[in-house]
Amino acid sequence: MLLDSADLQAIWLTVRLASVVTVILLLVGTPVAWWLARTRSWAKGPIGAMVALPLVLPPSVLGFYLLLAMGPNGPLGWLTSRLEIGPLPFTFWGLVLASVFYSLPFMVQPLQNSFEAIGEQPLQVAATLGASPLNAFFSVALPLAKPGFLTASIMTFAHTVGEFGVVLMIGGNIPGVTRVASVQIYDHVEALEYGQAHRLAAVMLIFSFLVLLGMYLWRPNPKKG
Repeated sequence: MLLDSADLQAIWLTVRLASVVTVILLLVGTPVAWWLARTRSWAKGPIGAMVALPLVLPPSVLGFYLLLAMGPNGPLGWLTSRLEIGPLPFTFWGLVLASVFYSLPFMVQPLQNSFEAIGEQPLQVAATLGASPLNAFFSVALPLAKPGFLTASIMTFAHTVGEFGVVLMIGGNIPGVTRVASVQIYDHVEALEYGQAHRLAAVMLIFSFLVLLGMYLWRPNPKKG
């Protein structure tokens, strides 16, 4: 058999995590990207820098501070205890929250670029036809930004699939709960199971290549029109 049951379980958990994170970031990242693309506020620079911070911050640093925030003495830990949700570290939803922070720029930045590329003219035309800002957003901006949504969703999903440092820091290594594919590969290598590590790593390599290939094939050709 190419992959054993533990490997398949880790792949399923990884796909589930990446799917949930992508959906959440589509809902959260879209208004953030729209605001960054449209605002002239002085806060655009600091907020844009905070969104992009995971691109340069070591995953262990981000994971460490998220772990403190989710802990019993942290603000998120205090909130979840008040809501009787329970502690988030070493749970699937703790992984989701950490991954949302870690993958945020991969959703926001492509969307921001797409919104900025639309320009003012289409929205002004919609306004002259009586469309409210909300109607113009849904009827004009969203359709024109469709390629950006595709790119952002694919990049977010793929980036979440490849996470290691943050998920290991927040989730640990619990089979069926937090042991995603990247951690499973690490376990195989640590146990000197190089054959199993190679098979799982090859599956993830092929998957990543196909995801990126699909993104490039579906990207519109600007020379056509």
